[in-house]
Amino acid sequence: MGALLRTSGTLVVEHRFDGHVVRRTTAVLTDGVLTSTECGLELAHGCVSCTIRNDLLVLLRQLHRRDDVDRIVVHLAPWLEPEPICLAINHVRVRVAPGGVDGPAALDVSIAAVVTCVDSSTWLSQALGEDELDDGRTHAQVVIGQAEFADVVVLDHPNPFLAAVLRRLAPRARVRVGADGIDDALNNLYRDARRGRVDDPHGPLLAGQPPLDARGPIRLVEFNSRRPFHPGRLHACLDLLLDGVIRTRGRLWLASRADRAMWLESAGAGLRVSSAGKWLAAMTGPERDGIDAQRRVLAALGWDDRHGDRHTAMAILVCGADPAEILDALQAALLTDEELERPGEWQGYDDPFGDWHEEPCVGLEAADNAAQGARQDPDPS
Repeated sequence: MGALLRTSGTLVVEHRFDGHVVRRTTAVLTDGVLTSTECGLELAHGCVSCTIRNDLLVLLRQLHRRDDVDRIVVHLAPWLEPEPICLAINHVRVRVAPGGVDGPAALDVSIAAVVTCVDSSTWLSQALGEDELDDGRTHAQVVIGQAEFADVVVLDHPNPFLAAVLRRLAPRARVRVGADGIDDALNNLYRDARRGRVDDPHGPLLAGQPPLDARGPIRLVEFNSRRPFHPGRLHACLDLLLDGVIRTRGRLWLASRADRAMWLESAGAGLRVSSAGKWLAAMTGPERDGIDAQRRVLAALGWDDRHGDRHTAMAILVCGADPAEILDALQAALLTDEELERPGEWQGYDDPFGDWHEEPCVGLEAADNAAQGARQDPDPS
């Protein structure tokens, strides 16, 4: 924490769970004097992540009123992911005090940057693995989510191979080695740095300028199609995305779901498929009017007279897997020309995905309480 307090007026907030109670520590350096406080927090319905989130949102709105605080650093626990925390800061309404204005913490503070520190010796093995945390999330989900969402990624020691992975995983982030480079990186963020913004599932999959060339076994692979997947054949080939693949993200058009886009994301040996809301072609006029203008413009550029904006777009970061094998399998999972001419049969295809699907196909508990509490359904209809 000492390195974070080099600048006077910087306040650091840290939450720790000791197995019984969540303890919140704040520390601020003012005119050369370090002041720290600690308090215990009662668990909110037994959930550590929810307790931390709820306390933090109110605290941020209170801290911005202090004259001795110019910058707030939220030091997250190693098992927390920054995306749901940032989503909560920007969107979850909280009440600070009677008579105050209810609203998200973003009314009073803005997210300037997200910094993620990486253990160069263990990150890659965790990102490709299947080991789980006690809450059901995998190590891969956590370490990949932390790095992917960052504006600055700091390695604890040089590792050119890992740096090549990170520049493809998080192309909008500055990658540095050692804490001495953090200030320079923060002062020179990329113009399109996230700054806490969450990706739109219908937005570009390759934001920033990721290297598109191969670096040994590391490569970004894209798959695009304007014909739908057969749900059964797609499900049968998903195992190829769970071995030697760091990250997969993409929109899917399933023949059995004419109205809704599906969102697929994998991290290491874990994969999820969920709803990404309606295709524009399936919306009413008033529904389209409420959609982001950028999405409507991008859809218009590739609009098909028969199928509208329906399509599949995937970005796959491989590290050891055979790109050709993956692309061939995905291509084979698309509808054949003969199937494409029989749209009346599509709804009758056996669909193994359900509304929410995870691989491997086992009954997993809802894992990330922080994400569940903060994330809003992108399609409330």
